[in-house]
Amino acid sequence: MPRLGRTVLVTGMVASVLMAGAAAPAAAATAAKTDQTSAQERKRVDSVPTPRLGWYKCYDTAECTTTWLPLDYDNPKGPKTEIALLRVKAKDQKHKIGSLFLNPGGPGGSGTQIAMFAQYFLSPSLLDRFDIVGFDPRGVASSTNVKCFKTVKDQTVVLNNMNVAFPWGKAEEQKYVGAAKQLGKACSSTGKPLSGSMSTAEVVRDMDVLRRAVGDKKLSYLGFSYGTAIGQYYANMFPDRFRAIVVDGVLDPSHWVGTKATANQEQDQRLRSADGAYRALQEILKRCDAAGEKYCAFAAGDPVANFDTIAQKLRQKPLVVTDESGSYTITYADFVGGILGDLYDVGAGDWVTQDSQFVWTLLNPASQAAARAKAKTGLIARIKQARAKKPARDFPYDNGFETFLGVDCTDALHPQDAGQWPALMVKADKRAPYFGRAWGWSTVPCARNTWTVRDEDAYTGPWNRKTAAPVLIVGTQWDPATNYDDAVSASKLLPNSRLLSNTNWGHTSYGTSDCATNAIDNYLLKGTLPAKGTLCQGAYQPFLEPLPTDSALSASKRQATAAQDHRAPVAGPPMPSTLNGTR
Repeated sequence: MPRLGRTVLVTGMVASVLMAGAAAPAAAATAAKTDQTSAQERKRVDSVPTPRLGWYKCYDTAECTTTWLPLDYDNPKGPKTEIALLRVKAKDQKHKIGSLFLNPGGPGGSGTQIAMFAQYFLSPSLLDRFDIVGFDPRGVASSTNVKCFKTVKDQTVVLNNMNVAFPWGKAEEQKYVGAAKQLGKACSSTGKPLSGSMSTAEVVRDMDVLRRAVGDKKLSYLGFSYGTAIGQYYANMFPDRFRAIVVDGVLDPSHWVGTKATANQEQDQRLRSADGAYRALQEILKRCDAAGEKYCAFAAGDPVANFDTIAQKLRQKPLVVTDESGSYTITYADFVGGILGDLYDVGAGDWVTQDSQFVWTLLNPASQAAARAKAKTGLIARIKQARAKKPARDFPYDNGFETFLGVDCTDALHPQDAGQWPALMVKADKRAPYFGRAWGWSTVPCARNTWTVRDEDAYTGPWNRKTAAPVLIVGTQWDPATNYDDAVSASKLLPNSRLLSNTNWGHTSYGTSDCATNAIDNYLLKGTLPAKGTLCQGAYQPFLEPLPTDSALSASKRQATAAQDHRAPVAGPPMPSTLNGTR
């Protein structure tokens, strides 16, 4: 997805007295009969011998290893795929609860990376009591890589035709659709067999075997963004095999996968990520207007109308700015993608209004020279910041987009033909202005007559299993990637779940308020759920402090920026575009 800036980022605190191998913490409170792992799933995973993990020291503070797991769990003695793991051992080994598995999302995010950086965002109490474990899902990062093209050159030829935040205009759309077809067909041929074995169900089966390998009788798991799908799949496929699952920034799995009735919908028509982003943008612009020019950089006039004017002008003609280093073109898609990236940030209000004001000033011929110079300097700095984060696609082979597709296209039902997307995107933008296209175009290679490789063992439900332990579902009210409404609907699917809501800005909640962070920690450590109906207040809210008189960040922006140092990296698909956004 398109983004203009920062890596999306997510922290915490608390304590407990549970010992390794303890029973599911809240199981005793569940009087009703619970569901069991099906005989079919037991046969699949339990027939795999427990791997012997040869840990070795790595990255100064961690331990690494790899192991080989079945490509197809119906054939456990057949071909294997290599899975990379990393753990940071609990500081208090004497009172260790067990292992806490982490996943940052994506699909395509690195579990080993989030585990390695856990010391910078997890609460000291979690670091004391858990071995922090991450594994790279099959096809991803340091595990055996999925590769849809034989060479980087072959890949580049195709992805260069998709190298936009999203296509705008008939010619660009046709080029994008053509390249998406090539990409989907490449993943369905050259990418096999791994591209057809990357469903979330396979990742969850891997995690159950790895749970056994690290010595845990029950799984403890914390997943962000798409990682919430992994957690919910596990809860439904192995409802009696976990002690605590927390999912933060939630995808409703029934919306992620779809049904026969929704098979011709593009995926975001079900997930409504674009709707969440539009809702957050409108709230920011309205609060900006109410706060006034003393508190919000974009408050002059009508921020909602002015934002739409920017969009209309850029649809007609890109904005070009130059400095001594060169010329920079900002298209309509770049602007929308950049604003979407801003919305991912805990300081979304400041970033959205600052960037909008930069572009508004440069598009307005009546702007004063000093204001134009300041806006140009600020905008170019933001563009350079974004491009510095753009993944390299020359050497070595970067399979980031392919890992996203390997999961999404295999998991979910998508429209039949890639040629349907332009018309679908018109409808998407009417439903969720600006962001309908930004979210909707990412899945074009998944069209069913393009992406033809299948995983016959992909899991498609049910999603309402009665689990032995609760699942804590954490929803962020202004989330631009995983719509808060999905957290609500997902909590209604799982009978033994608890919804925790948070009014923070950005994507996911952990680390954005003591309320949310402590609630998550308390459940992971003690099995104590927050009270029903708990609504946490995000620590940062926009436009409460006067703007600075110079170009430095306001105190609220500094606070938001500082908060990034204490939030976990939440990963998503590295899109083949100049700017990036993620689930």
